[in-house]
Amino acid sequence: MGNRLADSLSPYLRQHADNPVEWFEWGEDAVAEARRRDVPIFLSVGYAACHWCHVMAHESFEDEQVAAALNEGWVSVKVDREERPDIDAVYMLATQALTGQGGWPMTVLITPDGEPFFAGTYLPKPQLLQLLDAAGTAWREDRARLSDSATQIASRLAEIADPGAGSPVDDEQIALAVHTLRQGFDDARAGFGGAPKFPPSMTLEHLLRHHARTGDEDALAMVERTGEAMARGGIHDQLAGGFARYSVDAEWVVPHFEKMLYDNALLLRAYTHWYRDTGDPLAGRVAESTAGFLLRDLRTDEGGFASAVDADTVVDGQNVEGATYVWTPAQLVDVLGEEDGARAAALLEVTPEGTFEHGTSTLQLLRDPEDPAWWESVRARLLAARDERPQPALDGKVVTSWNGLAVAALADAGVTLDRPDLVEAAGAAAQLVLDHHLVDGRLRRTSLAGRVGPAPAVLDDHGNLAEGLLALHRATGDTGWLTRAGSIIDLAVELFHDADGWHDTPVDGERLITRPRGRTDNAEPSGVSAIAGALLTHSALTGSTERRSLAEEAVAAQSRVVGQDPRFAGWTLAVAEAMLAGPLQVAIVGEGEDGPLRRVAEGSSAPGLVIVAGDPDAPGEPLLADRPLVDGQPAAYVCRGFVCDRPVTDPDELAAQLA
Repeated sequence: MGNRLADSLSPYLRQHADNPVEWFEWGEDAVAEARRRDVPIFLSVGYAACHWCHVMAHESFEDEQVAAALNEGWVSVKVDREERPDIDAVYMLATQALTGQGGWPMTVLITPDGEPFFAGTYLPKPQLLQLLDAAGTAWREDRARLSDSATQIASRLAEIADPGAGSPVDDEQIALAVHTLRQGFDDARAGFGGAPKFPPSMTLEHLLRHHARTGDEDALAMVERTGEAMARGGIHDQLAGGFARYSVDAEWVVPHFEKMLYDNALLLRAYTHWYRDTGDPLAGRVAESTAGFLLRDLRTDEGGFASAVDADTVVDGQNVEGATYVWTPAQLVDVLGEEDGARAAALLEVTPEGTFEHGTSTLQLLRDPEDPAWWESVRARLLAARDERPQPALDGKVVTSWNGLAVAALADAGVTLDRPDLVEAAGAAAQLVLDHHLVDGRLRRTSLAGRVGPAPAVLDDHGNLAEGLLALHRATGDTGWLTRAGSIIDLAVELFHDADGWHDTPVDGERLITRPRGRTDNAEPSGVSAIAGALLTHSALTGSTERRSLAEEAVAAQSRVVGQDPRFAGWTLAVAEAMLAGPLQVAIVGEGEDGPLRRVAEGSSAPGLVIVAGDPDAPGEPLLADRPLVDGQPAAYVCRGFVCDRPVTDPDELAAQLA
């Protein structure tokens, strides 16, 4: 019976296809079965690269005793949070409300009507069995009280889910947010807060834009110190590039080893912009290696980008966290020889005691090697040896939202690093999503190996995809990307916006116990901040005041989070910085892709800057309308809002206008 999951397009659900638990996918079949049998639903939510999901699966869901308890008294439902973020959001809200915290695996007990009466995260086998017994008894013997409690919880969740009215995010509020971030900055180890430490990618983007807009050196210092600490720590793959999900310690030494597409896309963009703004060589190297990780390890055969690389490696039939990535001094010597092995151990902080588990160490690069050529040789030899080890699994599903983030990052990096291949890869991924995920005029959330899944796209899918298409338009000058971005934004406004503001699920989507309205930028931009950024850029490119107003409304909806904890409003604040500084429009006519005027414009760090280059009066490009050559020469037209400077033909004059 567990084989109900075998044909799923979710790699996470497929991992559980052979469990003795009689799993259902989320849907009417599960609800009908629960009502037929008059039993509650055991809802388990996780994702393929989640280490503790694997632990709970091995301890409990592969166990005959647990399976017997679940099969006898419950209808068991598995949900991939990455495939169904709407279900995850609703029941994570319940988990956080009932326990004060959240995470995955998420375990929720619900009625056939979807109302929760227990919520938690990872549960060891004894605790899970105890819960199932007690909750099952309550369901059979005290149904009225349990159902009443579940209804009250659902009602309370509906209240919590309504974010209420917002207010404009102005210069004073942004300044206060930056001050709050400074107060929470870890002066000793960089980053924000204590362990566990997550890469604050969107906050770094916000602080870069704030520095560009205001000249605030403290903002830039927080970016530089955090960017360097992460790049040199064990959270960063020193051999192959890319970043792990988070650091379990405050020093960035030991990561939680899974590598997520969304983290690496957002970090690629942040390091690219740090390099563009300052020329810091470390930022440039990290941007190059992170882009390399995306293309080498996450790119699918179809041209999109896979979701994640697992935290665990299977060794002798057991899931072992980090086994592919950690080293002992003896292992370094085996690969490199005595002299180079000892030298590499000293450079990479590989100690006899170990920095991880069982005498193994993660690799850190706390200082630059004295001999870069030697280090490159060592890095290549260690990576080749590591590639011979058992490798973690790949979650190969293509998620619309995260591919949008990757498209934007690769397009920006391709321009800044002078890597046309990165722009080409971004274009291929965007085209894949548009060709395969747009079905009957509506976006879908995921695909796997070219087969599109049934789950509808949510708001962040539309916002992040549009953001990526707009970045491609800037990188290539291809008007088609602008047109497609406009169509995706039109769809988002139609499906997700009403008199109450923005919602995460479409107006005709599945009715859950609440309609999610996420307002925090956590590991990735919330739906409303994602669409805000796309709306703002599109309004600057087209002159649409309606789009600008919708962007302002979306940012205002986040104002409470901005005031309460700006760490969870990073992308909102980045968009707000662009909103205050822009629109700043640069239209370049008569010059090729790599002309001097274009290079100057692309080197600007001004928030809210949009760039269009092409022929005068090029069709489909409003900013090029009525913009002729000047004395037969290529020219740049700079406008702030509705006020334009005189056109210039000299790159130095353009730089002065953008300063």
